Amino acid sequence: MHDALRRVFGFGSFRPDQQESVAALLDGRDLLAVMPTGGGKSLCYQLPAVMLPGTALVISPLISLMKDQVDGARANGIRAACLNSALPTEERAAVMRSLLDGELELLYVAPERFALDHFRELLGRLEISMAVIDEAHCISEWGHDFRPDYLTLSSIREIRPEIPVAAFTATATDRVRQDIAARLGLRDPLLVRASFDRPNLSYEIREKEGGDSQLVSILKEFRGQAGIVYRTSRKGVNDTAAMLARKGFRALPYHAGLSDEERRRNQDAFIRDEAEVVVATVAFGMGIDKSNVRFVIHADLPRSIESYYQETGRAGRDGADARCVMLFSQGDIPKVRFLIDSMLDEQERARALAALSKVVAFASSTLCRRRMLLDHFGERYPKENCASCDVCLGTREVTECTTEAKMLLSAVIRTDSRFGSGHIVDILVGADTKKIREFGHDRLAVYGAGKERGRVYWRRLIDELVARKVIARSEGLYPALYPLDGALGILREGQRVEMVRIAEKRREKPASGKVSADGLPADRELFDRLRALRKRLADEQGVPPYVVFSDRTLHEMASRKPSTPEAMLDIPGVGQAKLTRYAESFLEELRGRS
Repeated sequence: MHDALRRVFGFGSFRPDQQESVAALLDGRDLLAVMPTGGGKSLCYQLPAVMLPGTALVISPLISLMKDQVDGARANGIRAACLNSALPTEERAAVMRSLLDGELELLYVAPERFALDHFRELLGRLEISMAVIDEAHCISEWGHDFRPDYLTLSSIREIRPEIPVAAFTATATDRVRQDIAARLGLRDPLLVRASFDRPNLSYEIREKEGGDSQLVSILKEFRGQAGIVYRTSRKGVNDTAAMLARKGFRALPYHAGLSDEERRRNQDAFIRDEAEVVVATVAFGMGIDKSNVRFVIHADLPRSIESYYQETGRAGRDGADARCVMLFSQGDIPKVRFLIDSMLDEQERARALAALSKVVAFASSTLCRRRMLLDHFGERYPKENCASCDVCLGTREVTECTTEAKMLLSAVIRTDSRFGSGHIVDILVGADTKKIREFGHDRLAVYGAGKERGRVYWRRLIDELVARKVIARSEGLYPALYPLDGALGILREGQRVEMVRIAEKRREKPASGKVSADGLPADRELFDRLRALRKRLADEQGVPPYVVFSDRTLHEMASRKPSTPEAMLDIPGVGQAKLTRYAESFLEELRGRS
């Protein structure tokens, strides 16, 4: 297994959970794996597909990804192909001949193809090594992206009862996992729940200020690197993309309002490194497997913590360092609230408000970003300091607010935990409202006690206490604040409370080894030359540049400067097939440097 890992993929060791997953499939055992974006799930089935006799069948709903997945597998010397409605008739016929002749180790198909009676009948006659269900949550009606065409996959066990079945998903609740296992008829599957931690990603929140000039300034930090800027609206996408293009950035828009042809053209330009920035709504991302995205910027508030995690997860899929920056302003909240309030379904509004509350708490908190993200997904982060978020790197200045926290808690408790943030803030700043007079809240001791602080301060403190689980918001359309057990530590035990503001200067993550703080090799000039060579070879072969080599592999080449084929094989990501195909060109470039 380790020999095949080195020979095919060029890696000397497995990532967490990969070895157990590969071993299970090689032993003929079913597998149910929850692995986050960038967790290396494709290797978990591609490696056993190479080692086992027959063809591994991979069912995936992302047709736009299939060609890139096939190109990547072929670059590693794997005999791979795909079957979907986007293929020309002649290509489909050629793939079918290869399949029937037993020449394929890996076949990607769309679920609608599996639904065809003649295709399922064909599977009963072929030598199939395993069946792999990607995006397996789509088979569950409890999943966030249920697809009726996935229900036909339940017949896999009937058609080929003897082969292992592997189900992969990036995120799934216990209920969804149980539903996946039941619908696919998984038999005593190995259950893998990989960590949601992406240690190569750094997280940073910046106060939104300065409009276009602030975004331009941030992008200059990433000049020449690939990244995504997320905006909420189509207009925001169009305006930002046009502004960046005027400023000299190779930036393109992507949203559902563009024509299919323009979206495809812009996506392809980004994947092939012909555009450095895509400005997009959340419609962008599901159809790409670009491994060398070095940054993700949220110029507007994301819809939820889940959305934020998924969108930031599109950075650094090659394992090299990448940065995630969110621009946050309290002024964004009313804009989002306006959109939420226009929702007709009351339950949908309540869910959206709860999701917004968690995002605001995340952006406002003094707690480690990584710890908060993992906590949201039910995972405990074991370290005190992650050394890769703005809080842990000390880029946020701390101010004590214990007295103010006691005032706020007093206002919540003395109003019987019946009122929301807006009313509590009105009490603290001494607002003269009809509601305050009707309830007699102008007679409370804390009425007007915090007027010198202003509304923004108190709203931020509420968000901070929610993040610290000192108070919480009730469910429903009009959520009320109520105290949790953590409130006692502040009111009775004198526990210190702190709040932060963002410091002017960003403190960089400490550099390690021969890689600089921005994730690029110390020899940047050589790295750029290797990247230009990669682009030229990729264009000649009609594949995305990351299919040739990942940024991480180029980093290692630029740092180690191998001079022989044997030394090149020690570079992570250089397997036997890529050595044969590319070594001479890259060694020539490296020798030219020396």
